[in-house]
Amino acid sequence: MVSSVTGAPQIQPAAKSAAASPKPVQVKPKAAVMDTVHVSTAAKAALQEATETPAQTAKEAQSGDKQAQRLLAKEKAAKSN
Repeated sequence: MVSSVTGAPQIQPAAKSAAASPKPVQVKPKAAVMDTVHVSTAAKAALQEATETPAQTAKEAQSGDKQAQRLLAKEKAAKSN
């Protein structure tokens, strides 16, 4: 059942005026904030080891690098399993 609403106030659309239209706001860019990060020597060494190629690891192992030798032994053991 549909019934009409009676007694509701009539709403008139607002008249448009030139003063009512908003003007675009010009936003000035802020200066870029720069943070300085200092990477420790240990972190640099860890990154270098992590990004090292297998050829570099083998070369270092042959020249006596104990860490490279352990890594090669670990990889060899993993392949044999």
